Amino acid sequence: MNKEWAKVFFAAFFEVFWVIGLKHASDVWTWLGTAVSIYVSFYMMIMAGKRLPVGTVYAVFVGLGTAGTVFAEIVFFGEPFQTGKILLILLLLAGVIGLKLVTREKETEQEGADS
Repeated sequence: MNKEWAKVFFAAFFEVFWVIGLKHASDVWTWLGTAVSIYVSFYMMIMAGKRLPVGTVYAVFVGLGTAGTVFAEIVFFGEPFQTGKILLILLLLAGVIGLKLVTREKETEQEGADS
């Protein structure tokens, strides 16, 4: 996996924290953690979008963040496990993986055009 995709995955990881923080933050420290997570998440997504197609970056970011948030809510916050929900998340992740597999970096496309 290259550096730009690692940024997208890192951004999605922090997205899970800020989404959960928006729901569960209750004091200055948890709100501060939520704000830091928002900053890190969007900064990494924007940096990845400079080399990867923005639409694909956003789709992967949101898909992974959604899957991570659902997982965290079930594991850490007692959200009920629903088979249908999990199957739909898996379908979403299949789409995210597909987008990643068919997307090339902008530099690679430009190098191919120069040849």
